[in-house]
Amino acid sequence: MKTSLTRLMSAMGCALALTCLGGLSGLPAAQAQTAPTVAPAKKANVVILATGGTIAGAGASAANSATYQAAKVPVDKLLASVPELGNVANVRGEQVFQIASESFTNDHLVKLAKRVSALAKQADVDGIVITHGTDTLEETAYFLTLTVRTAKPIVVVGSMRPGTALSADGALNLYNAVATAAAPAAAGKGVLVTMNDEILSGRDVAKTVNIRPDAFKSPWGDLGMVVEGQTYWFRAPVKRHTVSSEFDIDKIDALPPVEIVYGAGNASATAYQAYANAGAKALIHAGTGNGSVSNAVVPALRELRAKGIQIIRSSRVVGGGFVIRNAEQPDDQYDWVAAHDLNPQKARILAALALTQTTDAKSIQRIFLEY
Repeated sequence: MKTSLTRLMSAMGCALALTCLGGLSGLPAAQAQTAPTVAPAKKANVVILATGGTIAGAGASAANSATYQAAKVPVDKLLASVPELGNVANVRGEQVFQIASESFTNDHLVKLAKRVSALAKQADVDGIVITHGTDTLEETAYFLTLTVRTAKPIVVVGSMRPGTALSADGALNLYNAVATAAAPAAAGKGVLVTMNDEILSGRDVAKTVNIRPDAFKSPWGDLGMVVEGQTYWFRAPVKRHTVSSEFDIDKIDALPPVEIVYGAGNASATAYQAYANAGAKALIHAGTGNGSVSNAVVPALRELRAKGIQIIRSSRVVGGGFVIRNAEQPDDQYDWVAAHDLNPQKARILAALALTQTTDAKSIQRIFLEY
């Protein structure tokens, strides 16, 4: 067989057997001798800003999934606990805060957003992840959505169970967050939240239960999913955000005080008046149903509006409160604002930002409809 092959090559006038073998295979000689090499895909550079919360928490035993101490694990140990992060991006971490998120203040929001904005301007940063406690995660995500002017992916992530618990969800949530921040398809979609394998809009996501890993939902559905480090997308947000926002954290150093008062049966005006006397510039009425206001409260709110305090009707309905202007209350007549579909805590965020631009109720109403 070998002799026959040699004679065949000789008859074809081949100088080298390898050249002929390359020709017989249908490939140029150079390709037959050297296999083509494919350059490895360049990994994205993702910065993880840690702020504390359950994802950095620890319980007394593995059975403690709901009782634990939040904000105990520093960012370097948090990243070391998920070595697979290096498979999807080049990651580095910064410890911005180490607090439980119920203690987040306006000052924390401003400081965090300014750091995110600064990192987004760096050429060597492709995406940013913020680890956060779940209690106010939705508020921070919405604040960043409104104030950080970048198309680069910003992802906020937390966990419902500490890392010490059985079936802890933090490691996979963080992995999914980094994978999303590293994904080119995530750019330009506003601030995102990755929880329970879902990609949610920071604008409308809300915490709907406090003891299950599927706690975070949007009334309008998720944007996509993360499966084994790969993002899959189904829709995109249409409300104004990030690069199209009129708010710019680089020009904001403080937020005016805005307070929330919860509506319920047997409501009184006491809390509204107390907040107004304490200096609130706007009051979010977390009303029943369509942002309804009881007869006992309406006169007080009209009086406070006459004194220059903004009155904004939101709904306390979980998972889909929607306030229609001039329904239930004559907003035009009273010069009040309807919060559209924003829950009370998100209405507070937007109202505070709106007041950095205007004190005109009609302009504030326009902002609530656009964002």
